Amino acid sequence: MKIKIKNAIVSLSDKSKINFLTKIFKRHNVNVISSGGTYKTIIKKYKKCTEVSKFTGFKEMLDGRVKTLHPKIYAGILSKRKNKSHKKDLLKNNFKEIDLIIVNFF
Repeated sequence: MKIKIKNAIVSLSDKSKINFLTKIFKRHNVNVISSGGTYKTIIKKYKKCTEVSKFTGFKEMLDGRVKTLHPKIYAGILSKRKNKSHKKDLLKNNFKEIDLIIVNFF
């Protein structure tokens, strides 16, 4: 099954391939959600990037350790795309499906 990637969440410790990623995002018109240093790096090359705290409406805490633990993100990741009830819940809460996750932790 081929899926159009509309929204991606990106959190990278190693940002050495970020230029490669931003080219792909541009080519496919992907909305990116990112945090901290990853956001600061991506936004220089790709303007369709939203900081996690702005996306969720919740500030980072515990020195940035907690930022993506939010229902808006988890619902977007875990929703079943063909489940009408899931789609209804996302719509009711104004949540977006997240189609791609790119993470590398240190």
